[in-house]
Amino acid sequence: MVSDRVIIKNPTGLHLRPAGLFCRTAMQFGCKITVHKRTRHEDVTANAKSVLSVLGACIKSGDEIEIVCEGNDEEQALEVMAQLVKDGLGE
Repeated sequence: MVSDRVIIKNPTGLHLRPAGLFCRTAMQFGCKITVHKRTRHEDVTANAKSVLSVLGACIKSGDEIEIVCEGNDEEQALEVMAQLVKDGLGE
């Protein structure tokens, strides 16, 4: 299992289009990929391969998320997923 924390930079957060890109990218990997968002009031976990799960996490601009990858291609998946967020999720 590997993980990394990244900050959501795009101004609209993970709304439908960037969430779709995030999930399509996650689906390219065989490992399990989850996203954790922690705040003072809540701890949300989302399946990175499910658009509804990611949208349900209500991830906004400026939020810090932890991407957790577990499985055969976990290191490559983490590198690609973290870089996607750092690059602004296509926006």
